[in-house]
Amino acid sequence: VQLQAFGGGLVQPGGSLRLTCVVSGVTLGNYVLGWFRQAPGKEREFVGAYRRSHGNKYYAASVRGRFTISRDSDKNTEYLQMNSLKPEDTAVYYCALTMSRPILSSLPDRSIYDYWGQGTQVTVSS
Repeated sequence: VQLQAFGGGLVQPGGSLRLTCVVSGVTLGNYVLGWFRQAPGKEREFVGAYRRSHGNKYYAASVRGRFTISRDSDKNTEYLQMNSLKPEDTAVYYCALTMSRPILSSLPDRSIYDYWGQGTQVTVSS
């Protein structure tokens, strides 16, 4: 199983970016793919995740209303659309896949994810 994340870059505050996570080696199906980010000197934090089997899209409070997860099952790909970006959104963004069937409250727990992408840098600066 491999995850490839890309789409990061430099954007001005208020701008938008769309990150892509392509999954190979397994069919996404109803597996949960989570998004995380890590800023310099900080721990990796949860951004959001999509539990397709339950129709849940769960977001961290810091990004709720600005970030949106979507999935293209035909392409085995998930997207993280990021709007109204702020300087504090600057980080390396990762996608991660869990082969379990997590409950909603466990989605932010990094330890439940089995596979990780390589990360893509997002920099929000004027």
